[in-house]
Amino acid sequence: MDKLMEILEDIRPDIDFTSTKNLVTGGYMKSFDILTLVSEIEEEFGKEIPVEDVIPENFESVEAIMSLIERS
Repeated sequence: MDKLMEILEDIRPDIDFTSTKNLVTGGYMKSFDILTLVSEIEEEFGKEIPVEDVIPENFESVEAIMSLIERS
């Protein structure tokens, strides 16, 4: 989880990821941010995120993103 937080904070240092739970629907994370995040996750964790999993629900919170990483 720490590495994911580092990646998120590098991408969007202006967001408090520990308390914000509606990252996509709240407009905090845009499509470019998500694509950058997917690329960083794939590189850092050695996981391939399938295109069909790149949906807003999987990026709404740190917990949702971590769950996506764990099941990929």
